[in-house]
Amino acid sequence: MATVITSECINCGACEPECPNTAIYQGGVEWDLNGVKHPAIAADIFYIVPEKCTECVGFFDHEACAAVCPVDCCVPDPKIPESEDVLIARARELHPEETFEANFPSRFRKEGGAAAPAGAPAPVATAPAAPAPAAPAVVAAPVAAASESALSLPEIDEWEVPIECFRCHGVYAVAFRHFRSGVVFYCPFCQGSYVITTSMHSHVSRSLREFHAQWGAAFEAFQEKRRQELQEFEDRQRGRLESFNEALKNSSLQFRPPGAPRKRAWIFG
Repeated sequence: MATVITSECINCGACEPECPNTAIYQGGVEWDLNGVKHPAIAADIFYIVPEKCTECVGFFDHEACAAVCPVDCCVPDPKIPESEDVLIARARELHPEETFEANFPSRFRKEGGAAAPAGAPAPVATAPAAPAPAAPAVVAAPVAAASESALSLPEIDEWEVPIECFRCHGVYAVAFRHFRSGVVFYCPFCQGSYVITTSMHSHVSRSLREFHAQWGAAFEAFQEKRRQELQEFEDRQRGRLESFNEALKNSSLQFRPPGAPRKRAWIFG
């Protein structure tokens, strides 16, 4: 079945760039198919064109718009049931330049699920269980490990920003790429809403970038110090190796092997 955006849409725009078929449009904007313009389906919120929606079959094993929607308003439309065969055929029609292999990604096949027969409603994914409340935190810092790769920071957009619900004080985290002004998050513990303000976004963005820059500079200085220490260590060991080889060579002169010529001793009367 095609995907539809419900009236809970907050016009955050997170879904539009994720669609592989350019099937998502801002409210009031005409939609296009094969160069032909059509009237907007919705005037006030983002909308999805059913004729261009493939539920991301052929591209992902999930619906990309639903994955990034902060309010879970991208849902299957029960009025338009469609099979995997119909959706992949539409994908091939929309993208004639693409080659879709037999094992193309599809949410119908995710976790071993079989493709839905024609006309049958697609299964609706259930939301994962909410994690247990964690202790309040300012930012989610990575855990240092023994390996060098564990010291690197995630990209700023991938940074998990913790949010403490002011109602139940439960703490949950969202990726910074979704942490945008006007976006509404819902607490997984009490379902309380949390709206990101412009000042809040600016503060978190500035803090993340400053910390990221400071960490990067400190890590680079640490790496440079290690490179210098390693070079000094190698130079010292190289000198010791040369001295040891010279000592080994000299030891061969201290002992006369059998058959080596000897100076004859002369006796004078």
